[in-house]
Formats: sequence, structure tokens, C-alpha cells
Amino acid sequence: MSKYKCVIFDCDGVLVDSEPIAGQVLVDMANEYGANIDLNYALKNFKGNSMQECYAQVAELATQRLPDDFMPNFRERSFESFKRNIQPVEGVTEVVESLDIPFCVASSGPENKIRLNLELTGLLPHFEENIFSCFTIRKWKPDPAVFLWAADTMGFDPKECLVIEDSMSGVNAALNGGFDVFGFTAHDYHNELEGNATLTFNDMSQLLKLIG
Repeated sequence: MSKYKCVIFDCDGVLVDSEPIAGQVLVDMANEYGANIDLNYALKNFKGNSMQECYAQVAELATQRLPDDFMPNFRERSFESFKRNIQPVEGVTEVVESLDIPFCVASSGPENKIRLNLELTGLLPHFEENIFSCFTIRKWKPDPAVFLWAADTMGFDPKECLVIEDSMSGVNAALNGGFDVFGFTAHDYHNELEGNATLTFNDMSQLLKLIG
């Protein structure tokens, strides 16, 4: 028997392999305004941050003032790229199809982005009613609010829930809320998660055994 009664998944980098796609769009747009960065820079410096934080970093790097529509334009261009390129994280479809306890998704992204990417990867039917976005409550990780909201709505105490995260801000959000958190390290570019998360794993196919 698992000690956990509910699993709360992050979305980007845990359920869907969206970060390189969004990162490349942001790089391309940032470079249009003189930022001179590449995808490697974006993955190392933007991963796990809110869009507002990423925008602030790009604005500092750019040699020209960013236009007022930079963020909505980024959303539009990234959504188009998701439609062409998005894939589920390898092994995660089997995990959610096999989980025998309730689960949900809690993400820093806006709900329309979460829904789009889950739909494109065939995962949406598993999460349809259980999607929690930081944008809805206007509080972002490492604030634990989105995880606390998800746990409460699902009907569980934080101690009964397990969070699956791939970024340090997400791990800290979970820990700040009193949750156990397993760190998915397949794209842990700074090797930060080990020693901070409750435990770490680098292959999604390991997760069921770890929960069990």
C-alpha cells in the first residue's frame, strides 16, 4: 500500500515535453530584440520560472525595448509551436493510465496552455476536471498556494499527497506547503533537485514503483 492518497503532477517537463519548445520560441523572440542567447541558456535560466520572471530577464538582456505585446505574442507563437511539436514525457502516459489513486495537475502555466498541451498529447481525458493553474489564483511557485488549492479541492491533506516536480521552484513550493515531492531529474540542468526533493528519479517508468 502506498502511503500517498493523491498525486499532484507539475505539467511542463513532467507530463509534457514543452520546455524546449517554449524555450526556443522565447530565444527567437528575445534575439529579435538583441538578447543574443541560445536554447541552452534558456533551459538553464528560465526553467521553472514564471513568465513574468522570464520576461524580466529577457528585458535586461535585450538591447532594444521589448514591445507591449511581447508576452501575448510569445503565447501565440509558442501555442503554434506546441501544435506542431509537443510530445508527452516518455513513459508518463503509462503512469497515469496505471495509477490507482486520484491525481491532478498543478502548473504555473495558464489553464488554456495546460489544456492545449494535455489535449495535444492525449493526456487531457485523465485530467479533465482536475487542472489547477497558478494564473487562476495569481500566486506562483515557490509559493505553495497552487498545491494547497489542488490538495484541498481533491479532498486530501498535504501529508497525504505526493507532488511530482522537475524544477527547484516547484520543489520548494511543495516543501513550503508541507508536501513530499519527488524530483524528476531528466532535465535537471543544474543538478539541484537531489538533496532538496524528498527523493529523485530520472526515468518516468520508475515512478509507479516509487509511489507503490
